[in-house]
Amino acid sequence: MKRYFLILLLGGFAFAGKSQVSEVGFCGGVSFYTGDLNPKKIFVGSRPAGGFIYRYNINPRFAFKAVALFGSLQADDAKTGTPERNLSFRSPLSELSAHVELNFMRLYNEKGYNFFTPYLFLGAGLFSFNPQAQDANGTWYDLQPLGTEGQGFNAKDVALDGTVIGDYTNLKRYSLVNFAMPFGLGVRFNFLKYYSVGLEWGYRLTLTNYIDDVGGVYVRHDFMVERRSALVADLADKTTAMIDADHRDYNNPGTMRANNTKLNDWYSFALLTFTFKLNYTKDCLAYHGRPSYNKTKKH
Repeated sequence: MKRYFLILLLGGFAFAGKSQVSEVGFCGGVSFYTGDLNPKKIFVGSRPAGGFIYRYNINPRFAFKAVALFGSLQADDAKTGTPERNLSFRSPLSELSAHVELNFMRLYNEKGYNFFTPYLFLGAGLFSFNPQAQDANGTWYDLQPLGTEGQGFNAKDVALDGTVIGDYTNLKRYSLVNFAMPFGLGVRFNFLKYYSVGLEWGYRLTLTNYIDDVGGVYVRHDFMVERRSALVADLADKTTAMIDADHRDYNNPGTMRANNTKLNDWYSFALLTFTFKLNYTKDCLAYHGRPSYNKTKKH
């Protein structure tokens, strides 16, 4: 996947060498997440997001775009349908990616021609995240180093009779940098020759199920206390089920903590974009092939 991203990025710069129109700009909007803690609801938990854009217009139909985006993600079981599990998280989010845009209509800057177009985009990139959760006192903790599902334990949980309750010997911590494949749609408007504004909404396919730190099964509570601490055990299993007024009914080891261990998490950006053309010329390659204003006179 990283090789695909490299090929796309280098290919984009190769196209850029032939183009005479490039744009720089910025964008702002919201980011949100879908995954185990928010399986279906779009825009729930949306947080402010923004970033920077560098676009090369290859021709009126195609463009190459490099983007740097920054935002945050969050979700809470209490708001998305699984209150008894009671898990929640927040995470900063950064993305570097390269996109290819396909305009539905041929896009020009000259008056009298198509000054706007819907478009589709597809790309590849890398993103970073760092899930955190809150304890009962309101203090936030980075979750990846804690191993809330047994990551990094390098040990087996064995009962007194020798039965293996859980095997964590080969369970490594997930990476906080991962691959993303952005795709989506938008609409762009050219105005005042040098400027462009747009609206864009895109999803990111990822290769991780741990943006929310939830992707596997529960570890036995007492074993978690033994290997880590009571605090980590309580962050890993925040069930609201109670044995009595003073004791929680912790989940059995090996039962599902995630909704589905095989489905990866997604995130999304919805953005308003603004760009400025750096080197616009009326007869540049990006607008080559437009119909002429001057009609041939008949003699």
